[in-house]
Amino acid sequence: MKAAPFLWTALGLVGATLARFAVADAAPGGMFGATLGATLALAAIAVLALFLAMVGFARGEGWFARLATPALFGFLLLWLWEMLVIGFAVPFVLLPPPSAIARAFGAHLALLTQDFAQTYLHAVIAGYALGCGAGFLVALAIDRSPFLKRGFLPMGNMISAMPIVGIAPIMVMWFGFEWPSKAAVVVVMTFFPMLVNTTAGLAEAGAIERDLMQSYAARYGATLLKLRLPAALPHIFTALKLNSTLALIGAVVAEFFGTPILGMGFRISTEAAKMNLDLVWATITVAALAGSLSFGALALLERAVTFWHPSFRGSS
Repeated sequence: MKAAPFLWTALGLVGATLARFAVADAAPGGMFGATLGATLALAAIAVLALFLAMVGFARGEGWFARLATPALFGFLLLWLWEMLVIGFAVPFVLLPPPSAIARAFGAHLALLTQDFAQTYLHAVIAGYALGCGAGFLVALAIDRSPFLKRGFLPMGNMISAMPIVGIAPIMVMWFGFEWPSKAAVVVVMTFFPMLVNTTAGLAEAGAIERDLMQSYAARYGATLLKLRLPAALPHIFTALKLNSTLALIGAVVAEFFGTPILGMGFRISTEAAKMNLDLVWATITVAALAGSLSFGALALLERAVTFWHPSFRGSS
């Protein structure tokens, strides 16, 4: 890889750092102080240098180049957020700067860890496993029964369209205020995407392949394991990735309708009422990181399992 993207990155980071200090000096005047010209010049240099660095990395090959482009883009967005909020003196209760969110993250790390364990490690993982597993098993049953396919799928589509704000209070009344009620909401939200995608995936095997299995006198189980399930794996992983974010959203929203004194949804609702927006955004950051890492882990697992699929051919 050429050295130019690294040089542009270094120049952009230096310019961004100097512009941040300059806009902090001008902040009492709302970005209209004596350092306005210097701030704008440094900001322009930083944006141009980071843009050229991203272009250079996007043309490169290898894992580092693929990671550097989104990393620089994310840094640029956070830096612009910081500059605009501080420079234009945006009220803290409307939008805190990323630096304040980072300080809140560090100051309340233990509390955020407990909220993460309550929401993600208990409600999300349990509900995700139960919902996806049940949806997969029911899809196998529907595949064997035309009666279930005609009768259950329309009902499932109707239930999946129910709003979460209507389901969550019912689940709290049924299962109590602890994490099982949130896991029940996650089960409802993840069951039908897995059911629909698995059912569609089982129909992906081609007629020629099915005829070949019949010519070998293969039973239903052998055809399912050796032909139809492998063909359905892309659809199954699509449901798994979709459910990884739906599960987290469902658990967090469900905590708004009744929860103990821990949980990411509880923290967002209570701290927003206290106007502690920095802690609210720190909690949102934890949820976003958990969802993104879950999605990324499933994407890597999909690449390892379905490497033979045409969508991965020719990719390094």
